[in-house]
Amino acid sequence: MPYYARTGDVPPKRHTQHRGGDGGLYSEELMGSEGFSADSSLLYHREIPAAISAARPWEPPALGTVANHPLRPRHLRTHTLTAAEGWRSLDVVTGRRLLLGNTDVRLCYVAAGAPSPLYRNGTGDECVYVEAGTARVDTVFGTLPAGPGDYVVVPCGTTHRWTPSGDEPLRAYIIEANSHIRPPKRYLSASGQFLEHAPYCERDLRRPAGPLLEEGTDVEVYVKHRGPGAGTGGVAGTVLTYRTHPFDVVGWDGCLYPYLFNIGDFEPITGRLHQPPPVHQVFEGRNFVVCNFVPRKVDYHPDAIPTPYYHANIDSDEVIFYTGGAYGARRGSGIGPGSLSLHPAGHTHGPQPGAVQASIGVEFVDELAVMVDTFAPLELGEGGLACEDPDYAWTWAANAAARGGAG
Repeated sequence: MPYYARTGDVPPKRHTQHRGGDGGLYSEELMGSEGFSADSSLLYHREIPAAISAARPWEPPALGTVANHPLRPRHLRTHTLTAAEGWRSLDVVTGRRLLLGNTDVRLCYVAAGAPSPLYRNGTGDECVYVEAGTARVDTVFGTLPAGPGDYVVVPCGTTHRWTPSGDEPLRAYIIEANSHIRPPKRYLSASGQFLEHAPYCERDLRRPAGPLLEEGTDVEVYVKHRGPGAGTGGVAGTVLTYRTHPFDVVGWDGCLYPYLFNIGDFEPITGRLHQPPPVHQVFEGRNFVVCNFVPRKVDYHPDAIPTPYYHANIDSDEVIFYTGGAYGARRGSGIGPGSLSLHPAGHTHGPQPGAVQASIGVEFVDELAVMVDTFAPLELGEGGLACEDPDYAWTWAANAAARGGAG
């Protein structure tokens, strides 16, 4: 995180005695990254945060993948993964379905209506994009109320719980990293402040409200962690039973904590001619980036072509999750809200036939999408195979033929 925060009861000096009203000594926990050499926070627990009384294996949702071979673009219809009422019994943690993945990142989807167990991802940060619905995200740092368009960024090792609210499913697109997820370095000063050219800043980030002080004994926490599992990207699962409730933090301070950022607070960068995807970047992880496309004015050169040109990502796979509006470049391909497209390295892709001509003269686009570019090939997970549109790869040829070859 780029700036310091403090909540609750924290002593004047770190690593000193901190006692409650009954004279008992609180337990200080350092939650730090990169081996004590990067961002960290200090949390003060009423009880001992390491006191576990049992451990048992947990099999996380299917993590196996198959190669995208023979190579072709893919279209996944995520809204077909859940039956009409099936979402009511699913939760964000155990109900998520793996769409695509590699050793750097896993892309999942879930439509959920049930509270999740307490959960901690020990392999990396998670960035959850809320497509629809609302939820309360309780964490050891406090509570985050999440709604449509929110990115919920949860640091590695943060114990938390998702509780959907309302009568509609919580639809969430989940980016699980095997690294940290942060704002792009080019947006930040050497000391971590957002720079003037950045499309969002500290004021747009919402911190947890808290602290929470829940009580309980023999409390289970589902932990995803590094492990030997073949075909799962080295990820394993364990359920740890804690003697007392992890949400016993009386106060914390530091620069590492979960936060919310809403896609509506992203200020798009535009120009006279078509701007490349890096101007839409919102986060980065190891070997991948996250971008978002938001409603915006488009190119204003008199001869501009607003729709994207055909392009070949020679170093990356491109994944776009279409979450709202109308993505004109893909009209006629079958893509709509809830669709996810994979355009792999080695495949030239771009607008559907006719989209280039149709975009000339357009001054504004009303689209909402989240893009992940990875620098290692993505493979298909169980969820991706279950919701694939098998005809997508041929839509450029089919639409060109229908127009007599015009483009």
